[in-house]
Amino acid sequence: MPDLWLPGAEVHDLGDHAPTDQQYPPKAIAHITWDRNATAAAPQDWCTYEELVGYFTGSGAGDAPHLVWDPFSGRTAQLLPADSRSKSLLSPAESPTRTNRAGRVVIQIEAVFFPYCRYQGRVYPRLVDTPCAGWGRIHAWIASWGVPDVWPMGRPVDFSGHRDESVWETRGGWYAHAHVPFNDHTDPGSWPDLTAGGGTQDPPPSQQHPAPPGDTTPARYQVSINGLPYGYGAQGYQVTAVGQALVSHGFGDHYRSGPGPTWTDADTENYADYQGSLGYSGQAADGVPGSGSLNRLLGYLPGQRSVSVSHVVSAARTDPGAEQGHRTYGSEVAIVEQALVDEGLLEQRWVDGSFGSRTVAAYAAWQRRCGYQAGAADGIPGQASLQRLGAARGFAVTD
Repeated sequence: MPDLWLPGAEVHDLGDHAPTDQQYPPKAIAHITWDRNATAAAPQDWCTYEELVGYFTGSGAGDAPHLVWDPFSGRTAQLLPADSRSKSLLSPAESPTRTNRAGRVVIQIEAVFFPYCRYQGRVYPRLVDTPCAGWGRIHAWIASWGVPDVWPMGRPVDFSGHRDESVWETRGGWYAHAHVPFNDHTDPGSWPDLTAGGGTQDPPPSQQHPAPPGDTTPARYQVSINGLPYGYGAQGYQVTAVGQALVSHGFGDHYRSGPGPTWTDADTENYADYQGSLGYSGQAADGVPGSGSLNRLLGYLPGQRSVSVSHVVSAARTDPGAEQGHRTYGSEVAIVEQALVDEGLLEQRWVDGSFGSRTVAAYAAWQRRCGYQAGAADGIPGQASLQRLGAARGFAVTD
């Protein structure tokens, strides 16, 4: 099965996954964000990639695509896995298809661009006038999902609409937003050539300067997964979590003093050994995590150090009675578990994102340390005790 997540993309999983309608052929939909109206006579400053990612992971989540792509730098954020529908198309009740689902995959890409945007002092009338950095990587990944290199309704060259329900339902390939039935948008206006790169997968921006032949220095670049950095020089609790998980899985031979919160060459070498055990090879086993291997190692993807009281309470009430290893809110629970380890109340091997019976017992011990007794020390987090743990171990607590 192809990768659900574009290799090298910044993963911001929105959840809310839903299947597509498999009776239709696979498709990719080309969009531009068109967040400002500019003209040749009155260009406007480009709206940044960070702003658009923030929008689609916040108030605009209801219109989110699979990919948000910066054609100037090649940075790409992925919000939903390839096998889920996304939400960038109108799908009115009168449409014969659920447009966001009408294919074995319906992968939607939003290029962060509007006509006559001004970027670093230069004005770009069309998307194809930009560097289109990272396009080959995106194209190859989408091709791996069986999307043919054809435009059934023609490659977009202007902002006119052309919609044909019969073609939409029966032919796979690339579609402009301007081609999708029962939609009114006319973007993207232009799109990179599908033959550019010949389907080869150009490396993400962090890997565009590979080591020279014969160089045995471990990989020294970083990636961002779920908003956190990984790779040489990265710092944070997530680095410690990876190192400790590598050791517990038997991949700690390169450590001399054990894992810590700063990513070193030893972390890279150990992670490369782990990637090799999964069957990865070449650049895919260079010791810098991808979201797929990281999820397999930890059982969850770490997130920013913020914990919701209601989430961990739900986990503490649900996980112990569920199937072994069940994770209700894995990334947040793992933050609490690591804090309990750091307080000497839980063994490192039980940091797995599941608020099971051992975590409940460890949290009860923390509550007793805070002065609670009897039923008030039942292992179910409360606002006050969780805030004290967060203050002690450096994470934020929300309701």
